[in-house]
Amino acid sequence: MSAVPSVQSRTTWAIDPVHSSVEFAVRHLMITTVKGRFTDVQGTVVLDGADPAGAAVDITIGAASIDTREAQRDAHLRSADFFDVERFPTLTFRGTGVRGVSPDGFTLVGDLTIRGVTREVALEVTSEGRNKDPWGGERAGYSATTKIKRSDFGLTWNQLLETGGFAVSDDVKITLDVQVVNKGTV
Repeated sequence: MSAVPSVQSRTTWAIDPVHSSVEFAVRHLMITTVKGRFTDVQGTVVLDGADPAGAAVDITIGAASIDTREAQRDAHLRSADFFDVERFPTLTFRGTGVRGVSPDGFTLVGDLTIRGVTREVALEVTSEGRNKDPWGGERAGYSATTKIKRSDFGLTWNQLLETGGFAVSDDVKITLDVQVVNKGTV
């Protein structure tokens, strides 16, 4: 497997939202981990076969698409206490650089914007392979992980617990599993 599809020119790849996921995990009440996902993910990746470090990544996530399998919690997460989806309808990631390219993966550095606040994050990316689909299209898969502090993005709502500690951890683990479809040369 190669970290970046081997191509001789710059190609544009579109994220296949049906076969991709953006998930997160936070500690709840200091005793369990609660997981959720965003169901609206779109974006493109432009790859340069001659220079894998020259990849360009642009991802947009619909903030209102948050799903933690609990309607009341999801409504709270959409409110001004957290994502404030009325004022900030999207989360974005814009790749600014690739480093440490190896046959199995690379580090993708970029600007993550949540609630209008932008911070640099580094995603540890693993290539999951490349294949043709049944309709003749070319696809590639990647998984990525990172950890952020939600307070860095203005997500500061919390509740002090009677026994000490907080209801929601500041640390958020983010996991992406992305399938992209080759849309052709640039």
